[in-house]
Amino acid sequence: RIFVLGIGFFTLCFLMTSLGGQFSAKRLGDSPFTIRTEVMGALESRGVLRRMSDMLEMLMKRMDILARLENSTDFHKGDEARFPLDRFQPAAGLMERIQAIAQNVSDIAIKVDQILRNSLLNGKVMEGRRDQCEVPRDPKYPDCAGKVEWMRARWTSDPCYAFFGVDGTECSFLIYLSEVEWFCPPLPWRNRTTALPSPPPLPRVQAAFRSDLAHLLDLIGTGKESLSFMKKRIRHLAQQWLRAARRLEQKLKDRQRDQKHILIHIGFLTEESGDVFSPRVLKGGPLGEMVQWADILAALFLLGHSLRVTVSLKELQSHLGVPPGRGNCPLTNPLPFDLIYTDYHGLQQMKQHMGLSFKKYRCRVRVIDTFGTEPAYNHEEYATLRGYRTNWGYWNLQPTQFMTMFPHTPDNSFMGFVSEELNQTERQFIKSNKVSSMAVVYGKEASIWKGKEKFLAILNKYMEIHGTVYYETQRPPEVPAFVKNHGLLPQHEFQQLLRKAKLFIGFGFPYEGPAPLEAIANGCVFLQARFNPPHSSLNHEFFRGKPTSREVSSQHPYAEDFIGKPHVWTVDYNNSEEFEAAIKTIMRTQVDPYLPYEYTCEGMLERIHAYIQHQDFCTTSSSPLPPKAKSPAMQSSPSPLALSPNATHLVWSPSASRDPHAWPPVDSLQVWVSETQHACTETCRRRGLVCEPTFFRFLNKKEVFLQLSITCDSTEYEMNHLYPAVAENVHECYLQKEPLLFSCAGYNTKYRRLCPCRDYRKGQVALCRDCL
Repeated sequence: RIFVLGIGFFTLCFLMTSLGGQFSAKRLGDSPFTIRTEVMGALESRGVLRRMSDMLEMLMKRMDILARLENSTDFHKGDEARFPLDRFQPAAGLMERIQAIAQNVSDIAIKVDQILRNSLLNGKVMEGRRDQCEVPRDPKYPDCAGKVEWMRARWTSDPCYAFFGVDGTECSFLIYLSEVEWFCPPLPWRNRTTALPSPPPLPRVQAAFRSDLAHLLDLIGTGKESLSFMKKRIRHLAQQWLRAARRLEQKLKDRQRDQKHILIHIGFLTEESGDVFSPRVLKGGPLGEMVQWADILAALFLLGHSLRVTVSLKELQSHLGVPPGRGNCPLTNPLPFDLIYTDYHGLQQMKQHMGLSFKKYRCRVRVIDTFGTEPAYNHEEYATLRGYRTNWGYWNLQPTQFMTMFPHTPDNSFMGFVSEELNQTERQFIKSNKVSSMAVVYGKEASIWKGKEKFLAILNKYMEIHGTVYYETQRPPEVPAFVKNHGLLPQHEFQQLLRKAKLFIGFGFPYEGPAPLEAIANGCVFLQARFNPPHSSLNHEFFRGKPTSREVSSQHPYAEDFIGKPHVWTVDYNNSEEFEAAIKTIMRTQVDPYLPYEYTCEGMLERIHAYIQHQDFCTTSSSPLPPKAKSPAMQSSPSPLALSPNATHLVWSPSASRDPHAWPPVDSLQVWVSETQHACTETCRRRGLVCEPTFFRFLNKKEVFLQLSITCDSTEYEMNHLYPAVAENVHECYLQKEPLLFSCAGYNTKYRRLCPCRDYRKGQVALCRDCL
């Protein structure tokens, strides 16, 4: 009897659970694309209700029969005393409950029947509307028909389409393509909440300089050696950062600054990109990128902006609002970040998972790019046609969205990093404790020392040589016995070694790292090799595949060009006499610790502040470029430039109007004509200026050639990263057809280029004199 009652009770629970599942899993009206599915689900629920009612009725009959049979059996046995009649009361109570539930189920079945009749009627109306959906022929949406055709064939290729409600019908395609994407016009029968006027935007929170870095360390997180290294660096330089922030705050004099919401996604540290750096942090691996990222984080945080930091793809997807699937659909919500700082790995990850939203929001991206990306490699079509395509280029970004470690590519923005500054007491201590016969070799990996025995032997005649080469158990065989190898040193111990040494010597690799600047800042002379011919992607494996044609004349071109003697000596290592003479001279030369302002904490804060305030790649330029088809009106537009008093170049005309929001200010512009063998980068540098690519738009006019007394028998618009330029031998002038190809880099002996140059602040080449 207990068994039968238990079976009945659990059967009831099972049936009720099944009924609840039918209704909870499929709710009418949840999606405009699932009417047919919902109606079928409701029909199944009606069948379950009927079956449940029948089973309950059968269960009651069987329990009634059992009860009568049990009473009869007990009476014949004469066991009334041992089995009192009230023991059947629970069973009777359960039967009453079952009867009540059966009645309720019957009532529910009737109500569901009524709902289904109404739903089916509405479904027929909607089905008729679905059948009436036709692809609109609207000239404002020329791609609509093609996109619908694509959806018919491929909508099941990514689950994200079903996430947005696509179910294979024409109407679902058109709703998706008009409301989620933007290839088709809105359907007139759809309720469009977006048509309502949006409320005015809330006032932006103002950024305030911060006075504590503790919260930043929490934001960076844990779990990787690379993150630990970055946090140690931030802690070590904390006081210098805070002092620099206070100085810049006073310099800006309470200027209003909107607080930006910024995502920092360090793509090369994600597991999906391989993260080859973290395991090598403690084994002599390259640290330059992590040094720069640590400094970027500190600067953005101290400037008062709201930050989110990610080093995993899953976190990136969560912060961006990526829908489930394979990355073909747009984001589920508008991008919540004003700016995104990432690297090439992160850029690739964003493109793979943001769908069309990547194209929409890429103007907010800033790419940390050590070696730079030149316009010829950045423009996808041009790079493909002209042989500039590499694994890292062709993103079609504004070239100034790429941010470099050194100011070697004016087409990009110079981000930089910081080196530790010395106070007056430390500077004096270093000067009095320098060992004039002590040299430290630049190179933590044993492979850098291979084949350098000749140079080391000459150096060993005059100086005691120290190395910081990583090893685990045995001394690396590449390091000669006369070298005192300290192994891999913590940063503060390496700094102490540099403060004693006279010479910091490089053997040609690594290129353009932070260590030479740290050595110079600690009073060392940096000796490096001159490359003849210069290294580039055309002749050197390291640069092959990088999106630049830049020719590197030494291990550290910034130190050679921007610092120079007496702090930096660049010699031909293949000439033993020149190499030996340089060592002798360096030993006699007295130098003070030196650090360029742009590599101080204040210099970096100043630079990043200016970029955030003034760089806007999401707004169309106020001075549009000439149209593709030449027009008389365009040709006759007056030039805002005028010949300089000495008639050697052009400057901004005093009578021309000025856009007060233009950045850099147009007053800083000077237009020079290059020699045939010089790029605009070199042309400007030789005049104590820097090439400014944002000014090319003012030069891209035929009138400018006339103002410079250049004869043009013909003028053509073409896509070429060397234009505007003139082929003087045939008097042919060329103007730029594609604004993304305006480039300071590049030269050809056939052309003399028109070059936009500007002045710059002392020690801060990224900013003009009035740019702050």
